[in-house]
Amino acid sequence: MIRILLVEPVNLLRGALAATLSLEEDLDVVADLSALDQAPGMARAVSPDMTVVAAAVLADGGPGTIARLKAEQPGCATLVLAGPDDPNLLNQALELRVDGVVGTQAAPCELVRAIRRLARGERVIDADLAVAMVTATRSPLSPRELNVLSVAASGVPSTEVAATLHLSAGTVRNYISAILRKTGARNRLEAVRLAEGAGWLR
Repeated sequence: MIRILLVEPVNLLRGALAATLSLEEDLDVVADLSALDQAPGMARAVSPDMTVVAAAVLADGGPGTIARLKAEQPGCATLVLAGPDDPNLLNQALELRVDGVVGTQAAPCELVRAIRRLARGERVIDADLAVAMVTATRSPLSPRELNVLSVAASGVPSTEVAATLHLSAGTVRNYISAILRKTGARNRLEAVRLAEGAGWLR
């Protein structure tokens, strides 16, 4: 029996996934969570063979939590469910050295096959997602510039961006200028739209 810990922030999807996987005779969803930071504690309690994680939860503290899971549960494989519209999250998942990545567009039987392959010690990478990642437009912005643009995307003035990120207003203006230069955007709003369209902002 393959014991599965499921992490999916959307209640409806989490319930549907848990029900679908539990229909298989050799799969057992022993716990399901809405937040990744709860996973290490739950994993200690239920000792899963595999953690199935929605890519969306990786954006907030994902690397550290995945590292903890791997350290504390070395026998537990990690499978990430990623959408085709966000190659950056797929890239992040691969950087975390997870054991497998499956697309959210995959049929339930494909997900089940991937889980069984991972349980046998194989690594599984969804081919369609890999193509999406390779063909995606690479961001010319540094992580800090993306951070500034992400805060600016909410429409707040530069002074508030500066306060949020603990930077000076002048530093934020310099970052915005660099962002406009690198993206070719005429203004901050256009830069935000371009970055969101390219999937650079999480």
